[in-house]
Amino acid sequence: MDLTSQKEGRWKRLNTLAHYNVRDNATLVLSRVLYTHRQFYQNQDSHEEKNALLEDDKVFHLVRPADELDEVKSKRGSLKAKATTKAIAEIYLTRLLSVKGTLQQFVDDFFRSVLCSGAVVPPAVKYFFDFLDEQALKHDNVEEETVHIWKTNSLPMRFWVNILKNPHFIFDVHVTEVVDASLSVIAQTFMDACTKTEHKLSRESPSNKLLYAKEISTYKKMVDDYYKGIKQMVPVSDQDMNTHLAEVSREHTDTLNTQAALHQLYQYASKYYDGIIQSLDEDPAAQSKQLTLRLQQIAAALENKVTDL
Repeated sequence: MDLTSQKEGRWKRLNTLAHYNVRDNATLVLSRVLYTHRQFYQNQDSHEEKNALLEDDKVFHLVRPADELDEVKSKRGSLKAKATTKAIAEIYLTRLLSVKGTLQQFVDDFFRSVLCSGAVVPPAVKYFFDFLDEQALKHDNVEEETVHIWKTNSLPMRFWVNILKNPHFIFDVHVTEVVDASLSVIAQTFMDACTKTEHKLSRESPSNKLLYAKEISTYKKMVDDYYKGIKQMVPVSDQDMNTHLAEVSREHTDTLNTQAALHQLYQYASKYYDGIIQSLDEDPAAQSKQLTLRLQQIAAALENKVTDL
């Protein structure tokens, strides 16, 4: 966007190579520009100020959305513009499929690396999935699909989708709007693969649903096989789990703020204090370790809660 950007009503077109009269077969040179942190944030601030001034303007790339055509146009003109937009959108769908084919190997590699129970599965995943299976057996009328949803919400949805949508959480990268939109499509495909529901598609279905329509059944099977593979693994005992957690704690002793983590845990415990106390009182393992008393002591020290002390 700059002062030469074309404006159509409240819409502004993003500048492309054609806007700068760059012809086909032209030779371009890509040069690296080194930014200091100060320069970067100054540019960010400048960009935000411009956005604030132009907040009433809408921006489009190559084609304006069909449902956002200006009302000031004549009825005949609007219909013609809509038909043109639809035709161009269908042309871009072909391009979309072409790009998808280029990236397909990378998407498949991601699914395989995440949904591979044959590799080393963290003990915490096995331990927690077994816990969910035990809870399903303990409570009557828990359907297999419900257990599937429990596992999906705990790991693929809460962990993997979060990273897939926010790669800057673990990589030093800046996610542009275009990349974010592409990652949203892959994330949605990943979420669809983790559900038991069969989605019926038609020509009117969103393009992101149609894009991976052929692969979704394969991905669903990968999820099912992943859960089954973990279920067949050797159980992780409480002792093994404690040993693993102790090792993780040692590895990150100097990198994590344990006081902050404990504070957040207590905030959660405080919110459901009465229910947690009742559950600890009814659990034999908790009774043997006097966990009720320990939590009451912490509550008394931090908030002067009324306890049985």
